[in-house]
Amino acid sequence: MLPLWLGMVPFAAAYAVTARASGLSVWETQMMSLTVFAGASQFAAAGLFAGYGAAGGASAIGIVLTTFLLNARHLLYGLSLSRQVPLTRPQRLIAAQFLTDEAYGMVTVKGGQEPGGPSFGYVLGAELSLYTVWNASTLLGALSGAVLPSPEALGVGVIFPLAFLGLLVPMLRSRVTVLVALASGLGAWGLSRALPGGVVILLAGVGGALLGAWLTGRQNTPTQGAGA
Repeated sequence: MLPLWLGMVPFAAAYAVTARASGLSVWETQMMSLTVFAGASQFAAAGLFAGYGAAGGASAIGIVLTTFLLNARHLLYGLSLSRQVPLTRPQRLIAAQFLTDEAYGMVTVKGGQEPGGPSFGYVLGAELSLYTVWNASTLLGALSGAVLPSPEALGVGVIFPLAFLGLLVPMLRSRVTVLVALASGLGAWGLSRALPGGVVILLAGVGGALLGAWLTGRQNTPTQGAGA
């Protein structure tokens, strides 16, 4: 988890600086991290709050819809985890609240190596470790203000892609997985030029899942005349 923590610190602090510049108090900035806990959505909402209520500015419904679209990919994460991890109804609600891209990736790849598969404790441990780092970094950014350099200036934007590539590589065990990964990546790259991030990931994820199911079905279909 450590590389993911290192990538999360500057972005949480940058979100806090953005939120404070948009007029949110330290308490409001922190409450969004405590209750929402979704980096891209918090950044978008913080920027939209700057024009909230002004002529031509963002409306409350607009802010909610924007954050909903950015987080639409969590539908896929939830469906996937529900098939991998045995969870009771209360555990599902808790896991859903703290679910992030990074926690999902870690549970999918590393959790599968645990005896008996990933457990609720494993899921919650990955989620809460990120939750703690994100909120501590939010508080740091909210109190420090514009003194902190931007993540772009620090060059930490490369950490998350490299971390996810590290999680992806062990899963590329066959031609099907390699083909699905390439098709999904290229599809996401093309869609990102016209659509917001959450929608891109949702469409690329659904498309990749359908492609994988189709290719797997073809592999498992007996050829005509076999055994004759």
